[in-house]
Amino acid sequence: MQRKTKRIMRKSLYLLGVAALVFAACSAPKASEESANPADKILLKDFNPTVVDNLPVTYVDRAKFDIIDMHAHDYAADIDEVAQWAKTMDEVGVLNTAVMHCSWIGRPFEEYVELYAPYKDHFRFWCCFDYTDMTPEGIQKACETLERYHEMGAIGVGELGDKGEGDTYARPGDGKDIHIDDPRIKPLIEKAGELKMPISIHIAEPYWMYLPMDETNDGLVNAVTWHVDTTNCYGYDKLMETFENAVRENPGTIFIACHYLNMNHDLPRLGAMLDKYPNMYFDISARVAESAHTPRATREFLIKYQDRCLFGTDNGMDAQMYRNIFRVLESNDEHFYIPDYGYHWALSGFNLPDKVLKKLYHDNAERILTQYK
Repeated sequence: MQRKTKRIMRKSLYLLGVAALVFAACSAPKASEESANPADKILLKDFNPTVVDNLPVTYVDRAKFDIIDMHAHDYAADIDEVAQWAKTMDEVGVLNTAVMHCSWIGRPFEEYVELYAPYKDHFRFWCCFDYTDMTPEGIQKACETLERYHEMGAIGVGELGDKGEGDTYARPGDGKDIHIDDPRIKPLIEKAGELKMPISIHIAEPYWMYLPMDETNDGLVNAVTWHVDTTNCYGYDKLMETFENAVRENPGTIFIACHYLNMNHDLPRLGAMLDKYPNMYFDISARVAESAHTPRATREFLIKYQDRCLFGTDNGMDAQMYRNIFRVLESNDEHFYIPDYGYHWALSGFNLPDKVLKKLYHDNAERILTQYK
């Protein structure tokens, strides 16, 4: 009797096990069903959500205060485009714009000054360093060229650009392998200080462009496009070291670190440098997406360093481009997207106090350009 009971129990457990396997097989999604899930086919680069939250939307057609744009380039193809750009600036509240000179623009300094001359009240000219001859005699000639450009209307030097290989933005010859702390160009930096010409420089790129291109990279969508290969050039921290060396060793020259010095991810580090070096400023150009996804931290930072921040765009001549920036700086809007910014995260406004806005938009730049022109 006892053996019979055990056989019945074993048979029952066997039948229960078979039933469980059948149930699991029937319940598990088939491969065809998994592939039919629309979400499985969406690539991160194609992520383009529509906001469903019922939130306030602020339209800022014109900036709250007059603006000095400290970072733009020679975008206009001809005098008609210069005229249209000037008209757009009037509409949105930009008094004047720094038109920076770079090799990738392609026009010699003399030509672009001539092009913008009919609207000289709207545009201010910046020039490159000349690295053609790096001998002491050649650097002396480069200093003389800088003086000549200054006499022609250049009020600053830039945009210099070092993403690891040296100042590859310059013309007529680039400064490949020449970094901002290179002793050979110290006379040029000192000459800029003597002429009261601030130096605007683009150092490195946002930090995630140096990180592994994998699923842990927070800025992956944009980082893939702008990934920096440091195999044969300076990396992020080495570049920051060269910049700090130059700022420290040339206290008589004003340095403007473009794009928050590409330290949006580490504002305390940027703040520590500002605390240490009174001859250092930063502009906010082309870093709306990188800053507006951390609105509280960035707002606090801009308020704390309200005397050292400068307005800049670096994104063309379109009216909506300006207005997108105004919305971030002036409004309290949250969780919105701006097309073509290249990231997967939503943005929020800073709602900066009027006192800070006025300094950021105008007063800080005016103080530099009045004192150092």
